[in-house]
Amino acid sequence: MTTEEKTQKKTVDPSSLQVPESLPILPLHGFVFYPGMGFPLQIGSESSKKLIDDALLGDRMVGLVPGRKEKTTGEELDPDDLYRVGVVGYIHKLTKTDEGYYQVLISGTRKIEIVDFLEKDPYLRARVVEIPMEIREEKKIEALLLNIRNQFKKLVKLTQLPPEMEATVNALSDPFHIAYLVTSQLNLKVEDEQKIIEIRGLDELLHKVALELNKRLETAEMSDELQKTMKKDMDDKQREFFLRQQLQAIRKELGEGDEDKVEVKELKERIAEKKLSEEARKVVEKELNRLERISPSSPEYSVSRNYIDWILDLPWLDSTIDTLDLNQAEKDLDKDHYGLKKIKKRILEFLAVRKLKEDMHGPILCFVGPPGVGKTSLGQSIARTMNRKFVRIALGGVRDEAEIRGHRRTYIGALPGRIIQSVKKAGSNNPVFLLDEVDKLGNDFRGDPSSALLEVLDPEQNSTFTDHYLDIEFDLSKVMFIATANILDTIPGPLRDRMEIVELSGYTEQEKVAIAQRHLLAKQFEAHALTEDDLEIPQETIELLIRSYTREAGVRNLEREIAAICRGVAAEIVRGRTGKRVVAPEDVHDFLGPIRYFPEIKARTWGPGLATGLAWTPVGGQILFIESSIMKGKGGLTLTGKLGEVMKESATAALTYIRSHADQLHIDEDVFSTIDLHVHVPEGAIPKDGPSAGVAMVCSLVSVIAGRTVRPDVAMTGEITLRGDVLPVGGIAEKVLAALRAGIRELILPVLNEKDVLEIPEDVREGVVFHYPHTIQEALNYALVKEDNPEL
Repeated sequence: MTTEEKTQKKTVDPSSLQVPESLPILPLHGFVFYPGMGFPLQIGSESSKKLIDDALLGDRMVGLVPGRKEKTTGEELDPDDLYRVGVVGYIHKLTKTDEGYYQVLISGTRKIEIVDFLEKDPYLRARVVEIPMEIREEKKIEALLLNIRNQFKKLVKLTQLPPEMEATVNALSDPFHIAYLVTSQLNLKVEDEQKIIEIRGLDELLHKVALELNKRLETAEMSDELQKTMKKDMDDKQREFFLRQQLQAIRKELGEGDEDKVEVKELKERIAEKKLSEEARKVVEKELNRLERISPSSPEYSVSRNYIDWILDLPWLDSTIDTLDLNQAEKDLDKDHYGLKKIKKRILEFLAVRKLKEDMHGPILCFVGPPGVGKTSLGQSIARTMNRKFVRIALGGVRDEAEIRGHRRTYIGALPGRIIQSVKKAGSNNPVFLLDEVDKLGNDFRGDPSSALLEVLDPEQNSTFTDHYLDIEFDLSKVMFIATANILDTIPGPLRDRMEIVELSGYTEQEKVAIAQRHLLAKQFEAHALTEDDLEIPQETIELLIRSYTREAGVRNLEREIAAICRGVAAEIVRGRTGKRVVAPEDVHDFLGPIRYFPEIKARTWGPGLATGLAWTPVGGQILFIESSIMKGKGGLTLTGKLGEVMKESATAALTYIRSHADQLHIDEDVFSTIDLHVHVPEGAIPKDGPSAGVAMVCSLVSVIAGRTVRPDVAMTGEITLRGDVLPVGGIAEKVLAALRAGIRELILPVLNEKDVLEIPEDVREGVVFHYPHTIQEALNYALVKEDNPEL
């Protein structure tokens, strides 16, 4: 039976329970719990959760004692930090939240005093004695109770307290409970509330509560008087507004206020000249008529004027003329970007359809790939090719829906959203919009911006896009939207469904060399005021930078390293060096320091239990080493390396497969009861997850158990099943490039991923051996070093 089930089944009258000699103590932070009160507490610390669990298994009673100081994050209060008087709490119900908190319904029963503390671990436990609450029927006590009830009735009327509180106080008969309930509604400090619970005599308690209640009532009455005064001031201002309106009418009759007339006349001329949609013209003319009736000194005047300016500044019917020359477009793309043949082909097809059907509501392209592979610059190239304005909207970290749709004009300082602002900035209604980092949109209490983008990116809906500020339909159907993202997982499904995903897997070493020679060197030479007569960086040096100083899918870090060399050469020139500086590979350490990256394979001591896997990350692929070790034990499996749940399950499935197929693998079944296994994935500070390391886990475990070595020149990826199947995984292109960067030319991939390999450029695949196993047995045959048994 679970703790929650026991919570539901036990029903006891808490007032009938006797106070035990010792109680577990639950510290309270920022408030005092009184007898007769009951409400839920949220508990998050592990020690307090343990206390609640133990109490539910026992008599359900805990001591509720306030702390003398406010608790800070991660701090546990010591006994010296607690008051000595509190109440006995009875736990009625426990609920566990999704965030890991305990929601506990507790009622206060008796007052107690802590005599001394018995234990500190795992939670505080103290010896307690009950403080009696003796009720006496005297005229003085009845008079004090009557005064408290009357004063509390006045307080309820003057403040925001719920009217039900008055009825609750009148219905109570226990004077202690009346006093404590009233005290809890007075917003006293913890020290003052604690002083009240420590009072033992009934008449002294009622006298103290009546005194605090009168103080609170006086404050409430003073606040009410101030509110009335402020209302009177507002009425005076409203009267002043009407007088100013009358004064404006008098000035109009006298022919004054010509400046306002000039401003309105200019706006009328702009409206007449501006090309507007029919709806926009009606709205702006109506708003102009309203502006004429508003006093220039009124705050409404500037709000209305800004609204008119926004409408007149937008390009409602202004478009740029497309120049779609496919041959020139292909030249521009080749000039701006090296490689990316598949991406360029898709863009040229997109432009070709645009040329044949100008009003086509085509797909929204979404470029997905690691940082630095040219996603943003592709959008700029498309805009230049089509002779359109280019606008980039950075969506990273945007959490407010109003960033997309704008704020309503009723808010102070309201503005249109980023879409309308960017249209105004572009000056045409058909620019190329680049929605950058669409995968990094967030959401919170201010709304979900990704939901607002659904209308923007739907060709069937965006012709009537409505910004909250304008409240007029604006046609976005002519805008060409392009999105970029690093990963797809964080993009909501409905938003992803509106876009056509175009993946950029990263550059090969040959492509990086060509990009550096064609683009990066010239760009950095210009940025550092250098010429080819001042500096030469040979191809061998660039290859060294790529292999030993950078490790990335794109070329941003490569560009930074080239910039560092340029800065070093510029410093030499300023110091007086003359002539051309040729930076050979052996000179690189003078500018960039020692080599940062070494081939991972060479850095490993190879032997049984070590296998090379392939992993996908948001910044490209990387190789992943799986290490297994064997020791005496009883069949346990230890997993380390900050592995996620899915990766842990892969390791467990790998061991289960090995044990269930021990005969086929020529492993003695009895050995598993005498050994423990430890699987570790290095770089333990980096979280790792996913099923694609399953094949590597099997190879590593079979290798260490059977004493067979995994081939160091082979890398592998693939998900496994208990039946021994090898299932396909994602990110094949990135993983292949990662293996090539590490010098590995032989790969084991799932057979269903063969189609993904065919999409990798042929020059990249040249010289690489791919194995496509259907089963784990076939994968082991490829991976393990051939020894006595030819089947493994």
